[in-house]
Amino acid sequence: MRFILSALVAGSAIAADPAPTANPQVDLHTSKGVIRCELFAAEAPETVANFIGLAEGTKPWTDPKTNAQQTRPFYDGLVFHRVIKGFMIQGGCPLGQGTSGPGYQFRDEINASALGLDKELVVGEKELHPWCGYMMPQFRQVMLFPRMKAHGITEKSTREDQLKVIPLVQAELKTATLKDFYEALGYRYDPKLPGSHKPVKGSLAMANSGPGTNGSQFFINLGDTPHLAGKHTVFGQVIDGQAVVDAIGSVQVGAQDRPVEPVTVIAIRTVGSAVPLPGKAAPATVPVTDPAPAPAAPKEAAPAK
Repeated sequence: MRFILSALVAGSAIAADPAPTANPQVDLHTSKGVIRCELFAAEAPETVANFIGLAEGTKPWTDPKTNAQQTRPFYDGLVFHRVIKGFMIQGGCPLGQGTSGPGYQFRDEINASALGLDKELVVGEKELHPWCGYMMPQFRQVMLFPRMKAHGITEKSTREDQLKVIPLVQAELKTATLKDFYEALGYRYDPKLPGSHKPVKGSLAMANSGPGTNGSQFFINLGDTPHLAGKHTVFGQVIDGQAVVDAIGSVQVGAQDRPVEPVTVIAIRTVGSAVPLPGKAAPATVPVTDPAPAPAAPKEAAPAK
């Protein structure tokens, strides 16, 4: 433990079991096929409402190209702009570059205790927790240096003085948890939420650029990503079409992990939605007194493989 701190100075699994509920489901119609997801309305109510509202055009958003407010389906025609094999597929940027959103941001919806973040210690007997190790600069900045400063250590302090306070800092960090670390980074958690889901294969989660920066961008996991627990709101899970997700995750990519051949989000709609898909008319209402039989519905083409 002392060695660890000295070196620093020198240098779908479900976490909670919510009660059964009639969760909404959405279909992500893509150029590779359809992905159906269940949305966690109880665990992430604002996130789910935002996703559905943008998808079906009931939530206003600002077009970054014109700065005009829009009330049409947001995701129609966008692309998966970032694909990392074995990790995730990401979409939802209106510019297709991963740099924009709907013109607003909203908070994370995560229950840290439900994820067990308040039980995982940041420092063990011999090494840092792995989720701290890969964030070493941030760990030093928000967990180590403030504690050393509180004991009178500055950038002008000698190495000998620094080593003297190591046992004191060690004692303070002995009970620090991942929740403490992430909160020091700016993440805010909601213990009133009935639960939170860990990011596993098939998880649908919000992409962000840091705490409280959710907008429209989302990603779907190609595998488990435990290091992201507590940093991204998981608000859904693929229940059908994981093969489509995997197919998108296997496409050839170029610079910045962008697919060489665009993979398009044709539309996102709730199951049973009255909002028509692009290029299709809304369902017609046929009077019950009309004696003429309704024509047979044309068969929909099979999803592209």
